[in-house]
Amino acid sequence: MKTYKYLFLLIGLTIVGCSDLEEDSITELSPDSYFSALSLTEVEGFVAGSYAHMVHRNFMSREMTQALMFRSDMMAIGRTGAQERIDHDNFTVQADNGLIAGGSNVYWPKVYQIIGAANEAIKSGLSLTDVDEADRNEVIARARFARAFAYFHLVRQFGDIPYLDDTTILSEAAVAERTPAATVYENIIADFEFAKANLPNTQSSRAIPAKSAASAYLALVYLTLEEWQKSYDEAKEIINNEGTYNLGLEPNFQDLYDAIKIDQSLEPIFVLDFTGVSDGDQGRDYQVAFTGIRSDDQYDMGGGWSVEVPALKVFTSWDDLDYRKVVTFDATAVQGDAVVPYTNFTDADGRAVNRPHVGKYTRMASKLPQQDGNGRSSHSNYMMMRYAEVLMIGAEAANELGQTSDAEMWVNRVMERSRAGGVSWANGAEVTIAPSTVPADFSGLSQDDFRTRILDERRLEFAYEMKRWYDIARRKLGNDVFGPDGLESEVSTESGVGPGPKSFDPAKDYLFPIPQSEIIINPNLTQNPGY
Repeated sequence: MKTYKYLFLLIGLTIVGCSDLEEDSITELSPDSYFSALSLTEVEGFVAGSYAHMVHRNFMSREMTQALMFRSDMMAIGRTGAQERIDHDNFTVQADNGLIAGGSNVYWPKVYQIIGAANEAIKSGLSLTDVDEADRNEVIARARFARAFAYFHLVRQFGDIPYLDDTTILSEAAVAERTPAATVYENIIADFEFAKANLPNTQSSRAIPAKSAASAYLALVYLTLEEWQKSYDEAKEIINNEGTYNLGLEPNFQDLYDAIKIDQSLEPIFVLDFTGVSDGDQGRDYQVAFTGIRSDDQYDMGGGWSVEVPALKVFTSWDDLDYRKVVTFDATAVQGDAVVPYTNFTDADGRAVNRPHVGKYTRMASKLPQQDGNGRSSHSNYMMMRYAEVLMIGAEAANELGQTSDAEMWVNRVMERSRAGGVSWANGAEVTIAPSTVPADFSGLSQDDFRTRILDERRLEFAYEMKRWYDIARRKLGNDVFGPDGLESEVSTESGVGPGPKSFDPAKDYLFPIPQSEIIINPNLTQNPGY
């Protein structure tokens, strides 16, 4: 997938976020003054810029990822006293939280950089009248996909947000009011619909969205909105045409987290392609370091930082016969010549945490050469959408509609893959995991039981892939999963940095606070209730 490299051509002209917008007529470029002179190749530069911003540490690699990880019931605080992380884990977030607020180097402005670059691409692309219409629309479709992708994250996190499109001038953007979430969703759907209509069936890289990526996100948007029939229809169309779209389940679950094998896999639908570039943290993969075990020698990366560490109950409650458990966790470390169980991780390094760690990111990063320690220069591909999720989206929607046959058939394909076992990693070496009877088929369940189980299987199938928090929020599971019987109720505090009591409040905590720094800059922004 490294054949498609993101460029920064013309990126200096993009809108860089609400906090960086100034009312300056000089920067308000019109089609007559600039865009009419652009070529299709130059418009591609704006499109490339929007995707380049997605692999910055402030988006999916570090800041936003931490917020999504810690707010789920799957991840707990490791050995770190960083208040911005603890507050997300404990639901004590304030409007000045460092993971979402601040200046130009934090999450909120970064998402608007993605949007800004996409808007410039759309605006300049529409001005091209001397190129083939299909070619022009495909470029615009990639930009509209990027814009929808960014807004879909924002609206699920913040609710009502300023919606800036390709017609918004800078003076208006600087004082934009919050657009109702329902309107934002309408625009997201329109963008994905346009992308679906104008993107090709396949691309040379899964880092470039194809028709299936737009359709898959439409299915997820409709699932989020509980528009079950539309979600079902989108998923069914993809499943019925998986050959046309060159999609399929990867036979061995572990190979999804292998940086070499994943390039040939049919399962990823849309990925973020990290480059390992260290200048300015653009393209660096922080999840390797954040989830890795301190002073662990098994991946030749100098170990990780033990920052994002699963709650112990996630590990102990997961059936040992489920192949996905072996793939998901590192329950042992290699320290010198010894293979050490998780109960003794601190023996070699007092900064470690005696809990199993996430293994998905370290194993993927270890397959390619590293330029610096802790795996931050990895060339990993983060799977934003994969075919297993389409099958499970379709199954969840089908269950709500009473389409039992499709619901069971689709989700059981994913369950069968897990039962088949395969080659994984343990004790610093590859191991073969035998087939098992876990997870069981979905058959004969009531609608309510099916709903409960598929949400739990999503939790396991996509563990630590930044999806669990969104499932908790859309299904309003907070009171249950953060209650006394939740997975984080038994978090080990042997390090002295336990998460403390949860203070989840369903009246406010399904949304993040609007960053206070943005409210100060823009007097028309209002705060979410409870903050």
